[in-house]
Amino acid sequence: MTLNIDGLLTLSNLNGVPGYEDAVREYVVQALDGLVDDVRIDAMGNVIAFRAGRASAEDDAAPRERVMLSAHMDEIGFLVRYIDDRGFLRVQALGGFDPRNLFARNVTVQTRSGLLPGILTPGGRPIHISSADDRKKVPELREFFIDLGLDADEVRRQVRVGDMVTLDQSARQVGNLVVGKALDDRASVFMQLEVLRRLTERPRHDVYAVFSTQEEIGLRGAVTAAYSVQPTLGVALDVTLAVDTPGVEADEAVTRAGQGIGIKVYDSSMVSTRWLVDVFCELAEREGVAYQLEVLALGGTDGAAIQRSRDGVPTITLSLPTRYIHSIVEAVHLNDLQAGIDLLLAYLR
Repeated sequence: MTLNIDGLLTLSNLNGVPGYEDAVREYVVQALDGLVDDVRIDAMGNVIAFRAGRASAEDDAAPRERVMLSAHMDEIGFLVRYIDDRGFLRVQALGGFDPRNLFARNVTVQTRSGLLPGILTPGGRPIHISSADDRKKVPELREFFIDLGLDADEVRRQVRVGDMVTLDQSARQVGNLVVGKALDDRASVFMQLEVLRRLTERPRHDVYAVFSTQEEIGLRGAVTAAYSVQPTLGVALDVTLAVDTPGVEADEAVTRAGQGIGIKVYDSSMVSTRWLVDVFCELAEREGVAYQLEVLALGGTDGAAIQRSRDGVPTITLSLPTRYIHSIVEAVHLNDLQAGIDLLLAYLR
């Protein structure tokens, strides 16, 4: 079965910073039609899709394992935090931006009355009148502003504090890579939807596929979803670093694009349950699915929220190798997408 690349491109192009995931949620709910037994949206805005397993479908008295999958819908972005007397906007970052990736970017401000195009750039002098020291400086996020090309009164009429701001970028395919904004974690949202689409028979156990909110600012949606679902086992789906590019030593690459799905051993938010790591590795080898073991020095996923829920849940994260993370050219390899889908399908079956 071929990958529905158009679906991934669409997901990448949707806007949805933490707390404003509405467009992504609408897409996901429509895509789930006919794939699961039940869909609900909780108070945090998480989409929780349920697919009954073989045991519960055949015998209500049979023991039920509850497998929670989780991929987050939100992307890094900004909120308007201040409008100055000339109509320039100052922003609050939602997620971990590297300011070096933010110079002279087109952005969209989502207001009550519609979308406004804008330009995000740091304050300061252009190259023609800047000093050598000016040109060496990397500005802090607080120095960036948005120019809407409107006078101050018009800006104040249309924009209010708290409006969502996203970076503009159209996703596209580049060789064997899909490249665009928000592939952290829309690529995993895509994988999770593809798994449900291909799971034509009943899974072994009950499956709760969560499409979570507000991951980028503290795994918030997954916390409440896990508390509600009460899983007996958790599998998070997220991206990880693939720094297999010039300028980085081999031991810092974490994973490599095209070499298979990552099976997380450790990140700064969780240590994957060891027996689950072994199970997934053995399954990948038996099924002929390419995989990589992943150790990430800094970062976290919904897996940490699931693992710490209630009295603790055995949990693992499947990590999609991604180049240029937290930029507008995040890049995932088609082979790794396919490997992730194949491995999770094999496990659920």
